[in-house]
Formats: sequence, C-alpha cells, structure tokens
Amino acid sequence: MIALTLAELAEAVDGRLVRAADPATVVDGVSETDSRLVVPGGIFFALRGEETDGHLFAEQAVEKGAALLIVERELDLDVPQIVVADGYTALAALARSVVQRVRDRGDLRVVGITGSNGKTTTKNMLRAILERQGPTVAPPGSFNNHVGAPISMLRITDETRYLVVEMGASKPGAIAHLVSIVTPDVAVVLKVGLAHIGGFGGIEGTQKAKSEMVTDLPETSVAVLNADDPRVVAMEELTRARVTWFGQSARADVSARDVDATAAGTTFTLVAAGEERPVRLRILGEHHVMNALAATTVALELGLSLDDVVPVLEEVARAERWRMEVLDPGTGWIVINDAYNASPDSTAAALKTLAQIAGPGQRTIAVLGEMAELGEHAAEEHDRVGRLAVRLDIRQLVVVGERARGIHLAAGLEGSWDGESVAVGSLDEAYDVVSALLRPGDVVLVKSSKSAGLRFLGDRLGGVAE
Repeated sequence: MIALTLAELAEAVDGRLVRAADPATVVDGVSETDSRLVVPGGIFFALRGEETDGHLFAEQAVEKGAALLIVERELDLDVPQIVVADGYTALAALARSVVQRVRDRGDLRVVGITGSNGKTTTKNMLRAILERQGPTVAPPGSFNNHVGAPISMLRITDETRYLVVEMGASKPGAIAHLVSIVTPDVAVVLKVGLAHIGGFGGIEGTQKAKSEMVTDLPETSVAVLNADDPRVVAMEELTRARVTWFGQSARADVSARDVDATAAGTTFTLVAAGEERPVRLRILGEHHVMNALAATTVALELGLSLDDVVPVLEEVARAERWRMEVLDPGTGWIVINDAYNASPDSTAAALKTLAQIAGPGQRTIAVLGEMAELGEHAAEEHDRVGRLAVRLDIRQLVVVGERARGIHLAAGLEGSWDGESVAVGSLDEAYDVVSALLRPGDVVLVKSSKSAGLRFLGDRLGGVAE
C-alpha cells in the first residue's frame, strides 16, 4: 500500500483515531481481514461477519505485528486504532482513496472484469501480459467480492502502472458497489450465464447485475463486450463508454477462427487490428479462447501490440489452481481437475472439452459434484448436465453427493446405460470407485463447486501430495 499517516488514514475512512501517540506516524503495510495473514507493519480490518467477528481476532493480529487496527469499537489493545461506524464501508473508502491518490500522482490504468464465467482466467492472462509492461497488481485466486476486491486494490503502490480488478456478484448492486470504488478505465463483460443465479432470481436478474459494470462508466472509459452473447450485446445501450467487441461474430473487433482443441491445448488464429496471428494456448478447453480474446482486446486498448500479447498467452500454463488443471500421475491416465467452481455453463464447457480431447481408444470419465447457488433452478440444471454427459458419449459418470444426485438420475433416463453412471455419497467412496475403474489411456474430469470439495478428490486421483 502507499504510505499514509495515521491522520490521513483516519480521514480517508471517516474514523476516530485512538491510542496513537503521533498522528503523523506513517503506515504503508499490507491490509488484511484475516488475522492469520497479517504481516508486521500491516493494517487489520476487524470485520463482523455472519458467523464470526473480526474483533475477536484483533489481539492475534497485534501479536503478528499489525501497526493499525480499523475497528467498530475501541479495543483494550496497545496499538493505534481507527474507530469507524462500519468496517466494510471503511474498507471501501480506504481503497477508493488509495486508488485515487495513485491516479493523481501517476499514470495508473484500471481494468475491471466481470462475467458469469471466465473472470479469473481472463484476469490471469491479462496480468501475465501487463506485468511485462510495468508493475501490475491483480488479485490472487478469486478475490472478487466486497471484501476481496478492495483488499486487492490496496496492494497498489505509487509505482503501480496497471490494476486489474475481478468483480463478482452474488446479489444485485454488488458490482455497482465495486465500480463506485474504482471506476475502470477499461471494463470487461465476458458472459451472462447461470452462475450464482439463485441470488438474482433468474437470468434476467443476472443480466441486470452484470450490466452494472458498464452502466455508470464515463465517456472516457472503454467497455469491452462479448459480441457473441446477446445479453452482453444489449449492454451497449446502457453505457456512455466507448464500446469495443470480442468474439466470433462479424461485429467483433478481436476474433478467432480455425479453433482446434486437443489434450495438448487449443490452437486458433487470432484476428485483430488488421493482423492475423497463430496462437497455441496451453490452457485446456476451447472455451478459454474467448477469455484470450477478451484479454487481447483489453491489451490493445491499453496501447499494446499483438507482439506483446501472443507470446505471453502461449506461455500461460493453466487458468488457475483447480481450474482445468491437467494432472499426470504417471499411471497412463490423466486427470483434469476443474473443481474450484461450477455453474451449468462451465460444467457444460468442461464436459465438451472432455469429449473433444479424448483420442481414439481413450475412455472418458466424468466425476461430478454439486453446482451450488442455483436456487430454484438447481434440479433443472443438474438434470440438464446428466443428459448432456450422455449425449456427449462420456463413457463413465461418477456422481458425488446427494445434492448432485439429479445428474445421475437424469443420465439414467437419457440413455440405456447399464452401470455407466454411479452415485456415491462421499469423496472417499468416489475415490475407491474411480480408482477401481481407471486404466491406462483414460481421461478423467473432476468438476464441482468449491463447496462440494471435489478439488481434493481431483488432487488425490492426480497424484498431488497433500
């Protein structure tokens, strides 16, 4: 974080400074909301959650070297504290102040990314591209909510040239809140799909929530939109920003042709800025081509060339830990561990990839768990996945957990299977069943929402040590 005095920090968050001998003391450490991650000289935000209260862990943060606590009540701890009315509001306010200060001092460019699928992969591709050009800050993992995104914003310094912010939403207004903290110079909308649909009441609610990314952008910003998604295309009418397009349709400014997905990666021809370039992505799955197009479009808008972009795209080895991660345990089969996140769209894409990459004589096995946060759409969407697995001719299906059982039932109704689908109740049972099935040449997909825990099963099947 940039260096600020205690007095400046108190002003930024509209708080009351207490237990500080000298308000001019400078703090420039990392901000955290998890006391276990606090480093000496850092700031600890004591946030109240549904299940716990950060104030209970403030003493631990002090023991780890916190130089400042931001709290909602003064604590009996011998460390400077800023008392605020609401910790979440204070976190957003500090992020807003820090980003604006850095913008005022230099040439910071801010990129915001949202979409039902692909945010993290696109962010990681873009981070890899931009950090070759100058100091770049992008969140680790999926730091994309009302806590994680501001925390990642606070990682910037006066030297930071690019800030990439992933903006997720589980309810209406969440993206608008993040945009209000840091107005993006370039704002990306990847896709409107069924992820977290339970929190929006339907696909129309999801569309409205994702459109918050561009609704309040100024004319000086650029909206990078998916030309292939009609719900994203409709956002052009909602923004004052200049719009540029990526995708496969004729209106796209950045597009791809000759896409070919294999177990070694995905090749395509990138078409942009009047040029064509062959690209070989190491990341598995045809659906990641769209993420590469989005990252390329942003890079071009920031003044980079295809010479800056293409070599880096080809070097990115994986989307992220537990996202289409290819594991080779040295046994003759491979495991695709894609169990950090799952929506109907991403699960369908993963199944299609599994079907595409299997070569002659290779057997496909899908180990599937619950797709969470679908609300009243859960039964329908799990049913749809089970039927899709049969239609794609996936040779063996193992369904884990009662909440995913609809996948197993639907598969049985779709085809005349005899043992090709097995339902189990636990990760250990799944491991035993799959281990007994495996033979050299098999390609195994492990896919579920994070809450189902199948990422650990994928690691175990893939020979990853705990």
